[in-house]
Amino acid sequence: MIKARITVTLKEGVLDPQGKAIEGSLSALGFKDVGSVRQGKVFDIELKGENKVEAEQSLNSMCAKLLSNTVIEDYRVAII
Repeated sequence: MIKARITVTLKEGVLDPQGKAIEGSLSALGFKDVGSVRQGKVFDIELKGENKVEAEQSLNSMCAKLLSNTVIEDYRVAII
């Protein structure tokens, strides 16, 4: 079994209204030292098999086809 973590974040320059809302809420809660917040998504995936090269190819395909919007998001795949 291969375990992976995929992290999806908005590309630089893409507006992040959720991040701004979180930033404002943190400030309202008294966390005045927060400069900025950008939000993202994390997927933990388990794959059958042991071939890490094939797993990474499959995970990249999952990201490109479903898990991320590659027009506005970047993703990182980490085998863990």
